[in-house]
Amino acid sequence: MARTRVYRNGILDAEDFPVAEVSDHLADPAATVWLDFCAPTEDDLAAISEELGLHELAVEGAVDTQERAKLECFRTHSFLSAYAVRMHAETGHLRTSEVAAFVTDRALVTVRKDEHFDIDAVLQRWDSATEGLAKSGVGFLLHGLLDYIVDGHFEAAQIMDEQIEDLEDLVFEGKPDHGSLQRRSLHLRKSLVRLRRAVVPMREVLSTVVRPDLGVVDEAMAPYFQDVEDHVLRAAEWTDSLRDLITTVRETQLNLQAHRLNTVMKKVTSWAAVIAVPTAITGFYGQNVPFPGDGQPWGFWVSATAIVLGCGVVYALFKKRDWL
Repeated sequence: MARTRVYRNGILDAEDFPVAEVSDHLADPAATVWLDFCAPTEDDLAAISEELGLHELAVEGAVDTQERAKLECFRTHSFLSAYAVRMHAETGHLRTSEVAAFVTDRALVTVRKDEHFDIDAVLQRWDSATEGLAKSGVGFLLHGLLDYIVDGHFEAAQIMDEQIEDLEDLVFEGKPDHGSLQRRSLHLRKSLVRLRRAVVPMREVLSTVVRPDLGVVDEAMAPYFQDVEDHVLRAAEWTDSLRDLITTVRETQLNLQAHRLNTVMKKVTSWAAVIAVPTAITGFYGQNVPFPGDGQPWGFWVSATAIVLGCGVVYALFKKRDWL
């Protein structure tokens, strides 16, 4: 089922009316119409496509999934494709929701690819907007939609930053679980890649929307779109820094593992050198040939003293060099 709204002279006049009445409302030059579809087919969009003169490639892009975030301009309208994201603060799982929109001079048609996109949050932004902004028509509606999407990007980047900070603390624990760290860092890297795919193209989208020749943003809405554009740039820069940060965390983890391995090998080798002293002495006295002290009590005490002194000297030498 489609959701509908009509604004007249900046005031919400009616909502949830049948799609068949859209043409009647558009006959009024003072009316701005919004329609929303959830997972429609091309047949579902056929009527409104003919009414608004939507290009067949734009309609096909609105129905297909996995479109790149973009803004395409046609003769009578523009086609927007974007991704809203939501990240779980505890698990770091990132969920994306694809949304498309047809932008005409007096109508905004949103097409949600699934029900995860919270269209009610967009309605709340429209309803809580500063009085008088709705007179800007489609520009006002498009701002509410883009502002909601970009705020979600910014919030996801903030949560991911906190997740990476927690990962840094785990890396420097006394006895970290390397298997868990590797799984978590890999999961964050995958989420970050998906987040960048949603965030980075939005810079081009916003820069195109605010172009004067497009005719969407008027003087009243220009500062608001500039604010959204600033948030897009900050979110994109944030994701770039997060990518470098998580790469550094992974490299640090590998370096710490190598350092701990070197420390263990150094200690094992040092103890092997200490043990080699009594092995060498007892091996010497185990020869099947006569030697000084052979069969005499003092020979035993000489060998025992040599073992103790030799081990002590080697241990003290390694300890001084911090090998033990």
